[in-house]
Amino acid sequence: MAFLNHFTSAYRKSVQGDRLNRQLFFILRALHKSAASEALGISAAGEEPMPQRMITPGDVGENTRVKTLKEMPGPSTVTNLIEFFWRDGFSRIHEIQMEHRKKYGKIFKSRFGPQLVVSIADRDLVAQVLRAEGIAPQRANMESWKEYRDMRGRSTGLISAEGEEWLKMRRVLRQLIMRPRDVAVFSDDVNKVVDDLINRVCIIRAQEPDGATVQNVNDLFFKYAMEGVAAILYECRLGCLENEIPQETQDYINALHLMFSSFKTTMYAGAIPKWLRPVIPKPWEEFCLSWDGLFKFSRIHVDKRLAEIKAKLEQGEEVKGGLLTHMLITREMSIEEIYANVTEMLLAGVDTTSFTLSWASYLLARHPHIQQNIFMEVTRTLGPGTVATADDVPNLPLIRGLVKETLRLFPVLPGNGRITQDDLVVGGYFIPKGTQLALCHYSTSLDEESFADALDFRPDRWMRKDSTDRVDNFGSIPFGYGIRSCIGRRIAELEMHLSLTRLIQRFQIRMSPLSADVKAKTHGLLCPAAPIHLQFIDRN
Repeated sequence: MAFLNHFTSAYRKSVQGDRLNRQLFFILRALHKSAASEALGISAAGEEPMPQRMITPGDVGENTRVKTLKEMPGPSTVTNLIEFFWRDGFSRIHEIQMEHRKKYGKIFKSRFGPQLVVSIADRDLVAQVLRAEGIAPQRANMESWKEYRDMRGRSTGLISAEGEEWLKMRRVLRQLIMRPRDVAVFSDDVNKVVDDLINRVCIIRAQEPDGATVQNVNDLFFKYAMEGVAAILYECRLGCLENEIPQETQDYINALHLMFSSFKTTMYAGAIPKWLRPVIPKPWEEFCLSWDGLFKFSRIHVDKRLAEIKAKLEQGEEVKGGLLTHMLITREMSIEEIYANVTEMLLAGVDTTSFTLSWASYLLARHPHIQQNIFMEVTRTLGPGTVATADDVPNLPLIRGLVKETLRLFPVLPGNGRITQDDLVVGGYFIPKGTQLALCHYSTSLDEESFADALDFRPDRWMRKDSTDRVDNFGSIPFGYGIRSCIGRRIAELEMHLSLTRLIQRFQIRMSPLSADVKAKTHGLLCPAAPIHLQFIDRN
């Protein structure tokens, strides 16, 4: 506390018209108040700390004293301030998880301004929290999404909605895309996009001096993922993999990139009070601008499909189609809810898939013997030149293991948030209703208690029936668990399984001399900290 008093005073004197310094001073002042509360033992809500509570022996065992949040270890507000604002902690959240897990244990607390967060960094404790959830679990940190929608008069979608509103939309969508057999019907549509992906690889590498390198493969996989998910959601092609991308599509890509770049700034905004927005306006302005572009794009394509359906009905023709057609015809959701859901699903399905494909390709290039084993499995199972469909994937365990192992080593969401809806006892601590939890998936996925040789890339670890390295291992749950698990999981898996199978059939994937070892960084999602450059060599 004394350190922060001195630091704030000194920093006030150093502010001499520099806007960034003024911004950081206001942040310091807000966090100063939080630190004062912490020093006095006052909760984030301004309440006295909860008295020590005894749980009955039937709850936690004989003679067990349940500890309070005040007794829980964790970094101080000052430590968090330094870690996140001066040491670029928002880009290193995954690393900080590991550091804090080692220093404070399996469960610890942190403060971000006035917000108290309890972090769960243990497989079994994560399982306990998720298995205790009700029928409509509450996500954390969605306030900015909801605020934007209220400001613009727009509906929430499946990602941003909560409670009964969320449950209603979940019931509608889960019957369409949650089961593998429901998504299998999209195999032909996805394979047409894979055709364009392979053609694009050939065009790009032909422009390089070595005739083999594709620079920054994530840009290529970003366009593939966007084209693939849009083909399913919008039932049309966007031209992302063409030489000349249509302007309408390019506008959407720009909005999506802006949204992605603003993830970090919106994380800052979550720790800064709203009254600071006039002082630091850019994060919120970019956040709203990107959402405006995403919603505009969705409205164009939804309205276009709706007009086509109406024209067919007026002419007495039968209407056939996929996901969007079903939603528009049945009207189990309002048109505003349809706009919101296709917007959020497209947003959620692009970067998540492209980063995973980038990491998977990188890992294959770094481990050529594993790549060869997968190629042999594909050739042996499918025969030379056969185009795989969803029906073939169950017979390709190494392809499935490749995706699972990539997501274990590089979980797209290094952490996930929840708001507790009931009082819980976790790890010997009483956690009251309404507490924000952070589930540390990156830490648990690299924990030796969860996975033997956790740092090794071993797709075959997911094949052994007697192994703990399986889907029921809560150490790695990249798509979440239970009713709030990722509703687009089967679509994402289909895109990844089919594209990786075809790429491995066609090319040897090798490291480019242009690319050194690539580390991960957190930018909302876990992404490569530097461009990944790879060579794609034709197989003989």
